Amino acid sequence: MTRAVVGVDIGTSSSKGVLVGLDGAVLRQATREHAVDRPRAGHVEMDGSVWWDELVSICRELVADAAAEVVAVGVSGMGPCVLVTDADDVPLRPVILYGVDTRSTAQIDRLTTELGADEILARCGSVLTSQAVGPKLAWIADEEPDVADRARRLYQPSSWLVRRLTGSYVLDHHTASQCTPLYDVHAQEWFEPWHRLVAPGIELPPLHWPGEAAGTVTPEAAAETGLPAGIPVTTGTIDAWAEALSVGAHGVGDLMLMYGTTMFLIHTVPEPLTHPSLWGTVGALPGTRNLAGGMATSGAVTAWLRDLVGSPSYADLLGDADRSGVGARGLLMLPYFAGERTPILDPDARGVVAGLTLSHTAGDLYRAALEATGFAVRHNVEVIEAAGGDVRRVVAVGGGVQGGLWIQIVSDATGLTQEVRTVSVGASYGGALLAAQLIADVSIDTWNPVDHVVEPRPEAAREYDVLYDLYGRLHAGTVDVAHALARRQVSAPRP
Repeated sequence: MTRAVVGVDIGTSSSKGVLVGLDGAVLRQATREHAVDRPRAGHVEMDGSVWWDELVSICRELVADAAAEVVAVGVSGMGPCVLVTDADDVPLRPVILYGVDTRSTAQIDRLTTELGADEILARCGSVLTSQAVGPKLAWIADEEPDVADRARRLYQPSSWLVRRLTGSYVLDHHTASQCTPLYDVHAQEWFEPWHRLVAPGIELPPLHWPGEAAGTVTPEAAAETGLPAGIPVTTGTIDAWAEALSVGAHGVGDLMLMYGTTMFLIHTVPEPLTHPSLWGTVGALPGTRNLAGGMATSGAVTAWLRDLVGSPSYADLLGDADRSGVGARGLLMLPYFAGERTPILDPDARGVVAGLTLSHTAGDLYRAALEATGFAVRHNVEVIEAAGGDVRRVVAVGGGVQGGLWIQIVSDATGLTQEVRTVSVGASYGGALLAAQLIADVSIDTWNPVDHVVEPRPEAAREYDVLYDLYGRLHAGTVDVAHALARRQVSAPRP
């Protein structure tokens, strides 16, 4: 019987699982769609029970016919998130999501003043932003003191799955390095003085590396999931870092571009680098360091547009966008539809579409959205390089590489050549790789070789140089209006 591993990833809009042979071949895939809740402007939440329920459903589908012997499990998930539980692991409130949730602005300001922006950056690798866990724990303490009084444990999607599968309460070093200001990226351990200040009642978990075994599947978990009892489970990590593993983008000089609901960038550097507009983290592999960035939206904008125009197929929209041509027939978009993370770090930024006329079509708008993400990637890359990064190789991954147009636009807008591997499943495949490495000596280059590269087209690149200058000017010229509108949205009733 074929020996195989399972990888499961909990994403923003869906959970995905893969059954992968030890040779890297994808034997089966499963997906479960879900939605996040937006109870107020700036609040993005979901029910944490969905994570386990979807893992159970996915695993049962993957192993239904017993055609392969599952020998290990790898997990990953969006993050950093905030799931707090009591001492019996009962969730106390809905999960607060990563940087797309911008509720903790006041706590960010207070903690930055109290601890010092320079000291936080020096010790933690990042300043406090909506991506940070600490201010969201402080928000719970301020706004929901009854929850804070009962909170005893902190979970991420990956660590919650590990807990339910194995009974182990652990977290990986990379995710911990995004729990700013609780983790010291130089000592690579929890920083107790700030832990006691920000979350004194919470027991922070022991730390492992993502590829280390966190434990083995318990008989109880085996009965629920259909997985064999006793097989090892990885500690796991945040989905973007698992995506980078899935395409071998963790070498010094590598830049991973993750095309998904949000766009994520991970650049691997030889030594710790910091920049107040980026996230400096430890990597997914021992000894590695990253300078990372992330947009608050990318695929989320295209999905929103598709829903607005009657939900045509993505293939039809991509065809219309392709025919629209470079510059979207005179449209220019700012993709800040949920605020923006790096490099502007502005939760009150808002989406803008400039140049609209009565002759513009859904295809033009779709093209403008794709181009906007290209300009945002270029902005992030410029800041990465200004911080001392040296981008030598770019590897693309995620659902957005399908069809080719989006990735071509990003290459044209940035001037970067992108490498596309044979398998672009993403984080669940990276989790499966780490699981396989618990069992056998496997290499990502053997598992997932390069399929093709996407080169920038010189004529399009020249057009995008002009449009990128307009993109920067559009943001500068509308930021005050966007902030004023964001303030009005906070108090506006929900439809």
